[in-house]
Amino acid sequence: MKGLKGKNELIIGSCVLIALAVLFFGIEYLKGINIFKPSNSYSAIYTDVAGLQVSAPVTINGLKVGQVSNIEYQYDNPGHVKVDFSLDKALSVPQGSQAIIEQDLLGTSSVVLHFTQSKTYLERGSTLEGLTSKGLMGEVSQKLLPNVDKLFGQVDTLMTSLNALVANPALNSSVTRLDEITLNINRTVRDINASVRAVDPILANVNHISRNVDGITGNLGTVSGDLATLSGMLTELPVDSMMNNLVALSANLHSLSNDLADPNSTLGALTHDRALYNNLNNAAASLDSLLIDVKAHPKRYISIKLL
Repeated sequence: MKGLKGKNELIIGSCVLIALAVLFFGIEYLKGINIFKPSNSYSAIYTDVAGLQVSAPVTINGLKVGQVSNIEYQYDNPGHVKVDFSLDKALSVPQGSQAIIEQDLLGTSSVVLHFTQSKTYLERGSTLEGLTSKGLMGEVSQKLLPNVDKLFGQVDTLMTSLNALVANPALNSSVTRLDEITLNINRTVRDINASVRAVDPILANVNHISRNVDGITGNLGTVSGDLATLSGMLTELPVDSMMNNLVALSANLHSLSNDLADPNSTLGALTHDRALYNNLNNAAASLDSLLIDVKAHPKRYISIKLL
């Protein structure tokens, strides 16, 4: 009995150790870490990691060659964060290479390696130059928003000037006088038509027409002065500055459109990479299926039996 009891204890202990090992390797596998694959460790120092997480991919030319293994704040160097990442053992890193943190359209951060043409390579454990990219929205903000702000300022100035012009009593007075002139012209035309039909009424209406013409002449003189005032106000409007800003904005929009259409640019690579879109959809579907199965059958993934 004593030997059988000791044998059972040995079996239970072995099962527990095996379960713990499976749990450890399973967690590491879910993190994307392959502990059986040899790798080299490197690091980089950043002032802003832009939401970078452990196990985030490390890529070069779009190909994953490693992943982030550790992120820690440097308390002895305030304002700096050290990021460690493991790279494929067969990958050699030239001196002067950079590790740039970039964000995709969904806001997920990753490390992109930019290699130099140097024939001298860094030793394992070396520190690369760390940079943080502004990303797609940062480029758009840098190129487009300053010109948009300037344009809004010019539009605001133009609207203020137009409001002042509309509220000017001289303009209202000119419109009123133009109505009076139109009314007088209509009356004159009716009088002329009546005069054509009868010669005698023409002689009777000559004095009346003369007085109307005198009134029209006076009103035209007043309108001419008002139009001169209006022309001066229009001349003071910053039309040239606004047009220059519109031309600059159009040029920036054209440059941005070319970047989006060019698959070799940063923006074009994001909009033309169909594989990125398909991989994101497949990853989301696989993760959803895994979570549903874990909730429905948790014992399939973690099962510890005691004999």
